[in-house]
Amino acid sequence: MSNRSASSPSNPTAPNSSANQIGMAAAVSIGVGGMVGAGIFSILGTVAEVAGNAMWLSFAVGGVVALLSTYSYAKLGATFPSAGGAVHFLVKSFGDGILAGGMNLFMWAGYIISLALYAAAFGHYAATFITTTPSALLVKSLAVGAVIALTIVNAFGAQLMGRSETVIVAVKVAILLLFAGVGIWFIKPANLSPQLWPDAKSVLFGAGVLFIGYEGFGLVTNAAADMKDPHRMLPRALYTAVILVIIIYLAVAVTVTGNLTNEQIAAAADYALAEAARPFLGEFGFRLVAIAALFSTASAINATLFGSANVCYMIAKDGELPAGLSRSAWKQLTGGLLLTAILVILLTLAFDLSGIAMMGSAAFLLVYAVVNAGHLLVLKQTGARAAIVWLSLLTCLAIFAMLAVYTYQQQPRAIMALMIIAIGSFVVETLYRGWTGRSINLER
Repeated sequence: MSNRSASSPSNPTAPNSSANQIGMAAAVSIGVGGMVGAGIFSILGTVAEVAGNAMWLSFAVGGVVALLSTYSYAKLGATFPSAGGAVHFLVKSFGDGILAGGMNLFMWAGYIISLALYAAAFGHYAATFITTTPSALLVKSLAVGAVIALTIVNAFGAQLMGRSETVIVAVKVAILLLFAGVGIWFIKPANLSPQLWPDAKSVLFGAGVLFIGYEGFGLVTNAAADMKDPHRMLPRALYTAVILVIIIYLAVAVTVTGNLTNEQIAAAADYALAEAARPFLGEFGFRLVAIAALFSTASAINATLFGSANVCYMIAKDGELPAGLSRSAWKQLTGGLLLTAILVILLTLAFDLSGIAMMGSAAFLLVYAVVNAGHLLVLKQTGARAAIVWLSLLTCLAIFAMLAVYTYQQQPRAIMALMIIAIGSFVVETLYRGWTGRSINLER
């Protein structure tokens, strides 16, 4: 969490004291931690079912879409550094209006859904180390415990959060690289034959489903207020994180599809990554992947709590939520961080989010598309190339459309859930704006 007490109350974008500043390694770790989270473990099987042995192509397409948006976020973040990240970008681009306010609330809701998904995944993986037949109570207890523990970590400030994220990311990346580095020597070339590839539509469907595995790069922009020189460090951290994750994903995807046939992947959809480790690592491989899953989901919770709580903090500062959410209750435990954690816990306890999880990708594709559209309005200030921003906008919309079609075919209720969340965000923004008569300080 940002060091609120070190920043001027009237200027939440002011840099923090050097004792609490985030360095390059920590900034990159926040991005990697937000991306290489539960997605690579819980969604991998679903992507493989869609794209088959061309799964690596889906990861490549998703990586290109993410890299294009990275350019836009890097330019916006360097020009408008703030703890709010995309929240700040939307206000700067669209001004004080229903569009910016509603999208900010929608984005916060998307983070909360993602956090609940990560927490649930952590609970399931952690339970396997305790019993072979875990109860729902055990799984949910472990999930809630992870959220509480990592909320406390965030409450101690950006520096502790950054250090813990660096350690977590280092461990999980090392395990995934070991998995890919060893497994690539055992792949069966026939499994990767282009003759077995599905049609291009399936590859694009797969890219849409897996985008939640890339959406976390935007969390780096939420750390801008805690960087010594965000104008230089932020773009470098963003590009480094995204390129590193693309390499990791491609290596893992090739290893999985190279060691398993499409039929084997379909039979082990829920644990495709672990199943792919069996041919060359045996039972040890299963445990190794489970450990990587624990570190990955914990890392995703840690990094996403940081970003989503900052989103809530800045929304409250804007006046779109009660001002109390921007105040610190203990250490750096702001009302925004506390409310975010409580909502995540409630969702984790009350709902099975597997149906909505797929729409997490769609939600962030839509958010990134709107951010890119807003960027077109402030090109003179950011100095970005219009052609690249336009390309980023169009690719986000194209993959969003593909994913919406696929999700409607597979889980139509998930589309309804996304629509309710989106409409609800704008309704709450409209009602709260009318009730309080507040206006956003556009000069911050």
